[in-house]
Amino acid sequence: MARIGILSDTHGFVEPRLFNFFASCDMLFHAGDIGNMEVANVLSAFKPLVAVYGNIDGSDVRAACPEVQRVDCEGVDILMTHIGGYPGRYDRKIYPILKNHPPKLFIAGHSHILKVMYDKTLHFLHVNPGAMGNSGVHHVKTAVRLAIDGNNIKDLEILELPRNRNIK
Repeated sequence: MARIGILSDTHGFVEPRLFNFFASCDMLFHAGDIGNMEVANVLSAFKPLVAVYGNIDGSDVRAACPEVQRVDCEGVDILMTHIGGYPGRYDRKIYPILKNHPPKLFIAGHSHILKVMYDKTLHFLHVNPGAMGNSGVHHVKTAVRLAIDGNNIKDLEILELPRNRNIK
């Protein structure tokens, strides 16, 4: 069994309370808009990090992280990108991949809105962890952790924190 932490849209800020929430995780997935390599380095020093770049990320993050990541975790196929949409409204760039080779778990960020939905048409779990940074339209910072046990995705938990609008 593996426990994974999922976050997105940090926009150059590492929330200190994430370390406690992700302490039991085996690895972290960052769905883009990391903000800078310092954030990626802090997170990867804490836990193994799988990350994609987002639309605000500069050339340093883009050089280190791909636009799309596909990994196997405990036999579960995980696909992650930053701009992915959600069931019924996927981004046109990712939809052909989802349709022709659907994962078991699809992770996307960008909207700053926490969404966990099962795609009944393509038969996978979609997770958008919302945003964990202090920049953007969101009022609450969110992150997700879950367990992968064999072919089962279970024990999903959400961290919600008030957003500090005075920190950039």
